[in-house]
Amino acid sequence: MDMDDLDPKTKKPQKRNLEPLGVAELENYIGELREEIARVEADIARKKKHLSAAESLFKS
Repeated sequence: MDMDDLDPKTKKPQKRNLEPLGVAELENYIGELREEIARVEADIARKKKHLSAAESLFKS
């Protein structure tokens, strides 16, 4: 069991304070966010594929 499964689903991550960051740091932060978005999208695709396979198995 993943410990993240125990957290409430409505809990939102804290927003990062952008004020002290310079332009280069903000650009790096954007890169990190894009990587995280890509990771989440890949996980969604994997889960949809798994769900689709399970649905087709039980349709027969």
